[in-house]
Amino acid sequence: MDWFSSILGEINTVLYSYILIILLVGTGIFVTLKTKFIQFRLLPEMFKLITEAAPTDKSGKKGISSFQAFTISAASRIGTGNIAGVATAIALGGPGAIFWMWMIALIGAASALIESTLAQVYKIKDKDTGAFRGGPAYYMEKGLNKRWMGILFAIAITITYGFIFNAVQANTISIAFEDSFGMNRVVVGLVLAVLTAIIVFGGLKRIVSFTQVVVPVMAILYIVLALIVVVLNISELPGVFVLIIKSAFGLEEAFAGMIGSAIMNGIKRGLFSNEAGMGSAPNAAATASVSHPVKQGLIQALGVFIDTLVVCTATAAIVLLGDAYLQSDATSVNLTQASLVGNLGEWAGIFLAIIVFMFAFSTVIGNYYYGESNIRFIKESKMGLLVFRIVAVFFVMFGSIAKVQIVWDLADLFMGIMALINLIAILLLWKVAKPVIDDYLKQRKQGKDPVFYKKNVPNMGDVECWGDDEDNR
Repeated sequence: MDWFSSILGEINTVLYSYILIILLVGTGIFVTLKTKFIQFRLLPEMFKLITEAAPTDKSGKKGISSFQAFTISAASRIGTGNIAGVATAIALGGPGAIFWMWMIALIGAASALIESTLAQVYKIKDKDTGAFRGGPAYYMEKGLNKRWMGILFAIAITITYGFIFNAVQANTISIAFEDSFGMNRVVVGLVLAVLTAIIVFGGLKRIVSFTQVVVPVMAILYIVLALIVVVLNISELPGVFVLIIKSAFGLEEAFAGMIGSAIMNGIKRGLFSNEAGMGSAPNAAATASVSHPVKQGLIQALGVFIDTLVVCTATAAIVLLGDAYLQSDATSVNLTQASLVGNLGEWAGIFLAIIVFMFAFSTVIGNYYYGESNIRFIKESKMGLLVFRIVAVFFVMFGSIAKVQIVWDLADLFMGIMALINLIAILLLWKVAKPVIDDYLKQRKQGKDPVFYKKNVPNMGDVECWGDDEDNR
């Protein structure tokens, strides 16, 4: 399979070195400037909005709240990308890769705001369950009147998240458990496949109830672990940040020849981790019941900041405050484990394996929802959903026993394809996103709690919700 990895590597080099870097950075800068740095200006409001309760419909039922929708996307965002992905970026691109991850997050948060706002504008209401669903496939069809583009994206995200990314998560879990407990990766895969099947056949409500408990708890525990490492090595912390910044520009002698690798790996692992502009988080954002589309856009932008600036930086500190990254040939979660063991002892490696399991498994569940939502966009078919669920469970098993390089290379390729399609769509729909944002800011300036009606912004295309009926929020 070395030839296969070599071909994937060549394709990914072209994709990330020339095409995606221009589109990702260009879109982020364009939106940031056009919105006058909205992702920074409204940062305090993001924290306020995340606690907002979901509105109640006429029957007294509450929809999915902003926080619940946030946890579905966080379940996908906060996972192996923060632990294994950061370690991989450092192993392949040096400490400077972390700086470029930060940069992608800072400008990418603006793209995340736009894509999730559009997902809210063009969401639809499920006739059977009453729940909302939407995402890039929906705004491509309804906003751009390009169903073919929506189907293309739906296929891409279904393969990427439902299959490939879940293989990555399972791969990380199996490696962590093999290193910490000596467990056979086939056995780990079988257990994961059974647990995944139990959850995915239970529906969206089960996904929400699982992720809204697990994700915040695991994130807090992991950050506490990182803080312990930082406190024990506090005198070395300034040197770590200097190392990251100097390495990013080739000024650190040991990593002088790695500028290109640092940038490429920072972009790849940053995109995998925070998903800004990739088109995944909007699928979760669309499920929320909010009074204005921009509210959920702001919350998803906050998710990008939390993911990269907090959780990924925590992993970078763990790895760079030790010397395992210089001495070990580990390039995945095992590098983070080795760094923790070096700082805190054997118990830390075992503890991380458990955290990785919870992080990665919750990510599998979030990923699955993205795939299901897009399968239903292509065609409402019980048989199609059944086949998708079975194949999704199979890929969890496959990822558990596959080589690290192959699953990560496949992930890079498919998420790059997704991002290309989605970024083109959100640029074409800027003419809709901008007036929706302006409407939100105008109402906010007037001291109102912003409420959106589709009549507020003409020529938006086929908008199903956002009429006068509060049940369609």
